[in-house]
Amino acid sequence: MDRLIGFDPQLLHDAVLTGINIFILFFALSYLLFNPAREVLEKRRKKIADELAQAASDQTDAAAMKAEYEAKLKDVNKEAENILETARRKAKAREAEMLDEAKAEAARIIERANREIELEKKKALDDMKQEVVNIAALMAQKAVSGSIDVKIQDALIDETLKEMGEGTWQN
Repeated sequence: MDRLIGFDPQLLHDAVLTGINIFILFFALSYLLFNPAREVLEKRRKKIADELAQAASDQTDAAAMKAEYEAKLKDVNKEAENILETARRKAKAREAEMLDEAKAEAARIIERANREIELEKKKALDDMKQEVVNIAALMAQKAVSGSIDVKIQDALIDETLKEMGEGTWQN
């Protein structure tokens, strides 16, 4: 046999067999090793893609929850302000009511005191009238007991009036 480009047939045969063996080994190893590695890489790629999608979804949910929280917080602040305003109005109304009650109570106390003063004045006037009657009776008794003349009688009246005080007769 002639040599093809200076290669002997055994070398060509061995080279062809080696090439066929390499292709067989490549496909066999590809099936046994590369495919599982590709599957692992594909699973990892899908897992990362799912995690990124989940993170984006979580971020969207968090943004929605934040907006909802801020809206509720504003509502709570408005409600708290309304409650405080209502409490302030009630406190002012209660304050005015208490002032009115205090003024009315003070007026009742003053009225009662004025009545008591009037009663005390009347009692004092009655006592004074009683004293005047007693003095007049005493003077009458003295006048009757000692037939006294007009000068002595006038002197007794003047003396009695001085003892009682002139302010008593003028009221």
